[in-house]
Amino acid sequence: MSGSTLRIATRSSPLAIWQAQHVSALLVAEDPSLTIELIDTATFADKRLDLPISELGGKGAFSKEIQDIVLAGEADLAVHSAKDLQAVTPAGLVVGAFPERGDATDCLVGSTLESLEPNAMVATGSNRRRVQLGEVRPDLSFVGLRGNIATRLGKASEYAAIIMATAALQRLEITPDVVDVLPVDLMIPQVGQGALAVECRSDDAELAERLGAIDHADSRALVEAERGFLIELGGDCDLPAGAHAQLTQSGMELRAVLASPDESRVERVHLIEPDANSFQQLGTRAAVELRSRLSLQD
Repeated sequence: MSGSTLRIATRSSPLAIWQAQHVSALLVAEDPSLTIELIDTATFADKRLDLPISELGGKGAFSKEIQDIVLAGEADLAVHSAKDLQAVTPAGLVVGAFPERGDATDCLVGSTLESLEPNAMVATGSNRRRVQLGEVRPDLSFVGLRGNIATRLGKASEYAAIIMATAALQRLEITPDVVDVLPVDLMIPQVGQGALAVECRSDDAELAERLGAIDHADSRALVEAERGFLIELGGDCDLPAGAHAQLTQSGMELRAVLASPDESRVERVHLIEPDANSFQQLGTRAAVELRSRLSLQD
């Protein structure tokens, strides 16, 4: 494919464009003769900011339309935030690359956690974030907030703080006056947060091989372990849930959180797996344990 043009499907938000351009740069570094064309689109979920993600289909709300563009042959590959992907890759597609992962943490913007006044109002569109922060500070009030990074930051002054992904600020080189990065043992991130996923058609062996050159083995191992957590929960689980894996001298560690349907109970696990051959099963084990603690059916 030397000297060819690759068409990349992406959402049209500034962060999504950054992600697509980042993957473009990685591909061109491998083959400088490549020409990259971005095909950007605003998904239905991007347009309907009045609806919570749970009403838009949950997992996949931001990725399905982009995937359809690739499946229809209108683009060669798609670049997603890995956290937006369905747990199970749709038929006809394959994740050809997980480039090196960025920061997976969440952060408060507008106030530090310690500085939040009693009964302060915090904005977030994520049930996962709301439930976990509410555990630490049950006095806080929460309001929904959706939109691209600029939209959310533009409304930050209306609340005591907003919660967002740290990587988004880093990638767009935005530096709000007050940012408090929340450690992963306090705020367990979304599955795949901070990582990118690059999909192509499963029958395009030549492109899959090209994507393999920008795949980051450690990042893939971490994200696949986390995705195993979601698969075991039922793929597009709409309960507040998160999982975060990291490689340490002990092997792989995975923290996971799951709330009951009424959100009255929140359970967490922290598992360590020294055997690399069992890393992929770590997320599955975490989901089984949490589901058992909450007496949730399979």
